[in-house]
Amino acid sequence: MTSELIFAGLGLSGVDGMTVQALNALKSCDKIYAEFYTSSLLDADVKDLEKALGKGIEVVYRWQVEESEEIIADAKRMRVGFVTAGDTMLATTHVDLRIQAAEEGIPVRIFHGISIFGACPTSLGLQPYKFGRTVTLPFLEEDYQPKSPYDHIMENKRRGLHTMVLLDIRADELMYMTAHQALEWLLEGEKRWGEGLITDRTLICAVSQVGSPNEKLFAGYPEEMMKADLGTPLHTLVIPGDLHFMESFALVRFAGAPDDIIEDE
Repeated sequence: MTSELIFAGLGLSGVDGMTVQALNALKSCDKIYAEFYTSSLLDADVKDLEKALGKGIEVVYRWQVEESEEIIADAKRMRVGFVTAGDTMLATTHVDLRIQAAEEGIPVRIFHGISIFGACPTSLGLQPYKFGRTVTLPFLEEDYQPKSPYDHIMENKRRGLHTMVLLDIRADELMYMTAHQALEWLLEGEKRWGEGLITDRTLICAVSQVGSPNEKLFAGYPEEMMKADLGTPLHTLVIPGDLHFMESFALVRFAGAPDDIIEDE
């Protein structure tokens, strides 16, 4: 058997979201692992993927990727596929696995997939190069709320940059943070730190199931957002910075933003 490790991003939705190259490469694998902790594939489950590939799939958790030597051991003696939703090289855990393969002399091929980092901005009509540091919000705990996400969003805002806010996933508990929970996190942070990040007139964008047929887009002020039906997760937020007039028009036309964001330009 051929020694090889193939990384394949499945895209955002459905078993047909991957590239044809990725599909053909995975069909040639002797064994396939899948990790859905860092992100979930919409509109498909493991059985759907197995049917499309004609092969069984072993689902692993992140800790198994980080701590187990099984994947590398298998790739030394056969062609192994490793699949994730989105683009497979966006998680440091997966980069580490690639490094391990390189250190063991295992040939690696990578097939990139559509990720939230491209799909979210473009769905909203925002310019990707105007985004600053991406932020992840952890679930709000009674005794734990780190200030760093608030600080990073504020830093981007001061520089006029947009912020993509990724929301916490606890796949093993089937818990997926919603946009409403994320806004509550930010409002609670504003109460604690009071630096003016979130006000009644702060424009907030939310995307739901982006890249799928059930995609929903929203742009509005906090009070409106809390009342909005944003659909089922996966959700992502964007806190816009300084808007180009074309971005303002896009948010009004595509995501239902209030007309006054155009008048303010």
